[in-house]
Amino acid sequence: MPHSGAGTRHGRLVAVVALLGATLCWAGNYLVGAVAVQSITPLDLVLLRWLFALPLLVVLARRERPSLRVVLSQWRWLVALSLTGLLCYPLLVYVALEHTSALSASLVNSTNPALIVLVAALVLRERLTPLVVAGVSLAVVGALIVLSRGDLRVLLAARFGAGELVMLGAVVAWTAYTIIGRAGQGRLQVPPVTALAVQAAITVVVLLPFSLAAGGPSLSLTPQALGAVLFIAVFPSVLAYLLWSRALVDLPAGSAGVFLNLVTVFVAAFTILVGQPYSAAQLIGGLVVIGGVVATSLPSRRAVSQAS
Repeated sequence: MPHSGAGTRHGRLVAVVALLGATLCWAGNYLVGAVAVQSITPLDLVLLRWLFALPLLVVLARRERPSLRVVLSQWRWLVALSLTGLLCYPLLVYVALEHTSALSASLVNSTNPALIVLVAALVLRERLTPLVVAGVSLAVVGALIVLSRGDLRVLLAARFGAGELVMLGAVVAWTAYTIIGRAGQGRLQVPPVTALAVQAAITVVVLLPFSLAAGGPSLSLTPQALGAVLFIAVFPSVLAYLLWSRALVDLPAGSAGVFLNLVTVFVAAFTILVGQPYSAAQLIGGLVVIGGVVATSLPSRRAVSQAS
């Protein structure tokens, strides 16, 4: 997805608004997802999310006039991206939301930019500065505060909550998705919306047999559950991606990546506004995580990719 680098002042303003919208959508994935998993299994929620999003993605992808030959030639990259980013990541997020709050899940997830920088240095040989190392370390400390719920005895005994541990798996899955995407830059010639549509189709094909073997998704969803699925399919799955792509027209991806920290901020703000319970450990750990991620992102100026 090309960008102009500097961009005009008006273009940068549009980009900032687009990024605010994208991060709001991704924050909504945690908040609405926590409600949805009360009546829909995580596997069926991922299946329905991409099944409902797929027709809209196909309509939008047709505007890119993709070449079927090019798409088929890139199938290995598209399958790898689908399994890591569109299947494993949201599946683990929704499993985590069965066992922990949206706030805790988003706090653990906010370590993702730091982990991506670290893994990119090891796998792709990207440069690490001392400030980046310090930022990664700070983010890890903040994540441990959240994982242990501020209790040192829990940390020493490694008795972390199930939801937080599953979220660590989700962080690893999205890191893999991002590193695969970076490694494929210059090789993956499929237009962006087309690539997302193909990945969504692959995810549906892979998940459908497992869902049917377990009895299949319920065809009689409650109005609340149906509304949650439609929200997740349209906003975190389609709109957020399009807004993110629009922002990269006028902002470098490294600058855009800093805005991803707002996902946790929005989730925390909503949690406080609606009076949901939160702990001092979540607030302190979240501030430490965000500080570490900002320290990691700002000097590196590299692309950091994260979502729902």
